[in-house]
Amino acid sequence: MHIETKYHGTITVPEPDHLHFSGGLPGFTDERAFVLLPFGEETPYYVLQSVKTKEVAFVVTNPFLFYNDYQFKLEDHTKQALDIQSREEVAVYVVVTLRDPFNTSTVNLKAPIVINQRTRQARQTVLEYEAYQTRHPLFPKEKEAAECSY
Repeated sequence: MHIETKYHGTITVPEPDHLHFSGGLPGFTDERAFVLLPFGEETPYYVLQSVKTKEVAFVVTNPFLFYNDYQFKLEDHTKQALDIQSREEVAVYVVVTLRDPFNTSTVNLKAPIVINQRTRQARQTVLEYEAYQTRHPLFPKEKEAAECSY
């Protein structure tokens, strides 16, 4: 299937590779099919691109690359909705809000995107944990301090 994308031009992605959000994404309930495209070579960033609307695309990343202590328990209704049978089926991404300068960019740890890699069903779920917010620094301060120390 040919898809018009925001960052990659027109590409072909087989329909079995599409991700299906049965309820859409918050604020984009009509957008139910997406593809996950690498943002570039050897970067931890991807583009979650709507199959239907070129302009609807989100930069996402694996939160565990930036927050190795990030954790949450999937609610039973989410597991059931996504037909998750084992932990190995699950992939998690978070939306990145790009800022200038780049090191001030943030990630939404409060509402991760959970994907069942076996069924290609996905959902953005809002966590009840108060520790997670919608605008965590992409680069945690401890990491910045460690990278800057001599």
